Amino acid sequence: MHPVAQSIVTALAAHADPARAEGMVAYMRGQFAFFGIQTPVRRALTRPFIREARPADELFAIAADLWAQSERECQYVGSDLLARQWRALGAADVPALIELARGKAWWDTVDVLAGVVGDVLRPLPAEAARQMDAAVVHPDKWVRRIAMLHQLGWRGDTDVTRLFGYALRLAPETDFFIRKAIGWALRDYARHDPAAVGDFLARHATKLSPLTRREAGKHLPPG
Repeated sequence: MHPVAQSIVTALAAHADPARAEGMVAYMRGQFAFFGIQTPVRRALTRPFIREARPADELFAIAADLWAQSERECQYVGSDLLARQWRALGAADVPALIELARGKAWWDTVDVLAGVVGDVLRPLPAEAARQMDAAVVHPDKWVRRIAMLHQLGWRGDTDVTRLFGYALRLAPETDFFIRKAIGWALRDYARHDPAAVGDFLARHATKLSPLTRREAGKHLPPG
């Protein structure tokens, strides 16, 4: 194991709280084990490791070792590490980010890594289009969710054609996490251009699920 990953696991294990872990396991439907460490404590414990700049290959080596651990907090720290150090990554690293997200995939880690993918690709519109156009038709729903969410927070940099196009492409899917992602992405862009999102919802109401429409319209003005 990479020495940094080992130090992180040791620090987390020393603060394990089995009683709190029971509630965390239940919240995540029994899919993962937990040390039982709350987010503020976890981040305080691991901040020194997260902040130190490292090259991409080392970041992925540490993250891979953390992904190999049973306790979910280890994957959270790996996600935090990549989110903090995204400037060390380039477009060529996006496939590795996606593959990492597919391991032990659930919304909690997938969504963080979707944000990392977005940070990396935001200044590279042509590369973003190429890679995310492939991701949105990927057989793994979590990769499709990354494609739908990667423009969160882009505001004026958002490729609106792709945002709305992805929403319509994924709209027929019945999976909760896909429908929720469509709504979340639209709601986020509505903070920048509510009229465009309102018009899109009105024109495509019959194609979008009630969940998607509800999520997308949460902050739109009435009517």
